[in-house]
Amino acid sequence: MTQTIEPRRPRRRPDGQRIKPLNRLIENDLIRKVSADEYRSKVKRVYGGPKGAFLTTCSMLSLHIPLGERIFRARKFDLRGARAVLDVGSGAGQIAGHVLKYSDPEATLTCTDLSHQMLRRARRRLAEKSRRPSRFVAADLAHLPFADGSFDCITCGYVLEHLPDPEPGLREMARVLEPGGRMFLLTTEDNFSGAWTSRLWYCRTYNRGELKRLCEKLGLEWSQEIWFTKMHKAMRAGGICVEIVRQ
Repeated sequence: MTQTIEPRRPRRRPDGQRIKPLNRLIENDLIRKVSADEYRSKVKRVYGGPKGAFLTTCSMLSLHIPLGERIFRARKFDLRGARAVLDVGSGAGQIAGHVLKYSDPEATLTCTDLSHQMLRRARRRLAEKSRRPSRFVAADLAHLPFADGSFDCITCGYVLEHLPDPEPGLREMARVLEPGGRMFLLTTEDNFSGAWTSRLWYCRTYNRGELKRLCEKLGLEWSQEIWFTKMHKAMRAGGICVEIVRQ
């Protein structure tokens, strides 16, 4: 009898996205192997511990803080006119610091993070940069504790990749963002550098085209793709960085 050997199926994430072969060897796939609660607890331990304390230094060494600031300083994402800004997954306050510096003085800022320890770090760091009062709320991206349309601007940097399926998080941000409101979204892409980011921070990666289609399904239109530099654009590096408008 001749045995039929079935071709090996490409590994896919919970939301159906295919993982590229090279990335499969590098990416950390803990997010696929454990329950949502177990994974959430792991992320909280990672960011609340020594690695989280080193996050700001890592962001400086990788140039994400200075290059990120350039985006706001050059008004590639223009914070002027925003009245109520939500910074989702504030971490050590890297993006929140840019918001305080480049938004209007009367704009309010609310910072959220899953980790209480990271919020404490953000509070200390932002207090050194600005005397403007900010609100700090421990919250899960998939269950934001805010009313519909509470904000006219959202910033979310390197947070969405900590969800096995991006739809609940995107849907929540769309819910709390008022119609016509704008979002700055930065997340890890499914390329070689993104795979190494995944290994270091226990996160997943996203395919640019598939993420864009999901956003459109939720009424979140990509109004522009943003790149740190021309070199980043040419090399398709730096992750997925986009300005989004809620329809």
